[in-house]
Amino acid sequence: MRFRPCIDLKDGKVVQIVGGSLKDGDANALTNFETEQPPSAFAQRYRSDSLPGGHVIALGPGNTEAALEALGAYPGGMHYGGGVNPENASRFLDAGASHVIVTSYVFSQGEIDWARLVKLVAEVGKERLVLDLSCRKRDGVYWVVTDRWTRFTDLPVDAESLSKLSEYCSEFLVHGVDVEGRMSGIETDLVALLGQKCPIPVTYAGGARSLEDLESVNRIGAGRVDLTIGSALDIFGGDLPYADVVAWNRQA
Repeated sequence: MRFRPCIDLKDGKVVQIVGGSLKDGDANALTNFETEQPPSAFAQRYRSDSLPGGHVIALGPGNTEAALEALGAYPGGMHYGGGVNPENASRFLDAGASHVIVTSYVFSQGEIDWARLVKLVAEVGKERLVLDLSCRKRDGVYWVVTDRWTRFTDLPVDAESLSKLSEYCSEFLVHGVDVEGRMSGIETDLVALLGQKCPIPVTYAGGARSLEDLESVNRIGAGRVDLTIGSALDIFGGDLPYADVVAWNRQA
């Protein structure tokens, strides 16, 4: 288990948002943090601290140049997600992304479009594709959500779906949307599910706020679930020292 860093972009700036507040045309999304510091500065820090496998996420339009800047500052060190499709994936990979992250492109009207997924794999390659299965709980079941986390799909996050989708990608990224950005603690049920049922590498994001959460994810996820921490870090305006997380990661 390891710590995975993040760079979230909105209107070309590095931000941290409350995931459940995203809407179509997300001008009213609740923002925990925003900075004028360029995204490349964060990528360079992650590079110097030997933290590969993090992600750059574009939250809506107007972020392409900022994303390319971040990817170029850490070639091969970060994944990119945000509007990825077969036509533009190569641009981000050529700019330095090790993988591209996809959700909405492979869903149509709330259902997975297998033809689109196959087309994407043919273009990108399974080994460079990450599927975002960010989800919300409804009636005791975690369901994948798309369209900036506002639309429930018909795909549950369970052993069957994780097994089947693992045939098309190299990793999963899973945000616990209802706790994303709230620093209210991790979704332990989701972490346990991923640790028990996920057959390939997976990164969980959502609610982490302390070193104890790192320990909890390591324990509950049986060492098989990586963790992203965003809003809680002091580099994003929170109280958790980034340096302490880096030290924990090195020790682990």
